[in-house]
Amino acid sequence: MVTIYHNNRCSKSRQTLELLREKGEELQVVEYLKDTPSAQELKAVLQKLGLKPEQVLRKGEQVYKDQYAGKSYTDDEWLQIMAENPILIERPIVVKGDKAAIGRPPEKVLEIL
Repeated sequence: MVTIYHNNRCSKSRQTLELLREKGEELQVVEYLKDTPSAQELKAVLQKLGLKPEQVLRKGEQVYKDQYAGKSYTDDEWLQIMAENPILIERPIVVKGDKAAIGRPPEKVLEIL
């Protein structure tokens, strides 16, 4: 089973989802803006990515610029901020077993299949 944290409005996310479908993967699609993962779920995904929360922040988003730019937070605080503002989570994130990848570019997820 492959899980994709997906935003249908994002072209990279749509391309990654299509690529996974072409590969015949059994998919669980999580529309994370509607079905937002908790801080704990995000922490587990980030451990699989081998990244810190700040490394997967979308710093170009207005909410980041308005509220968080230039401020320092702990990893746990960033996880909580991301759970409260899911638009800040980089997308798409694909998880299979104990591995994860960010689909930028979409082909990057092939490394974990």
